[in-house]
Amino acid sequence: MGLSTHVLDTMHGTPAAGMAVTLYRLDATGHATPLRQLTLNADGRADGPLLAGAEVVAGRYRLVFAVADYFRARGVALPDPPFLEDVPLDFGIADVNAHYHVPLLASPWAYSTYRGS
Repeated sequence: MGLSTHVLDTMHGTPAAGMAVTLYRLDATGHATPLRQLTLNADGRADGPLLAGAEVVAGRYRLVFAVADYFRARGVALPDPPFLEDVPLDFGIADVNAHYHVPLLASPWAYSTYRGS
């Protein structure tokens, strides 16, 4: 049980290796407290769960994916400012005994997400 993520680079058709991701917990007022910062591995995944065990608390969370920095590092010429800089995904964890997987499919111009398994 816990929280995981991965990112697929839909421009290049590869995992988004090296993308920076930050996890936040949101309080009732929407204030975001950073919990974890990481860089995705060669498979576009975190090396372990973002939250596990007692760390998993019901509530609102935000993952922020550094999309523009990732594509710049891949040599993609982006406009200034880029269309997408950071992609924030807000989501809720209601069942602390369930696994929540939050994948991102990203290009410099579009993204999509879903609750994975």
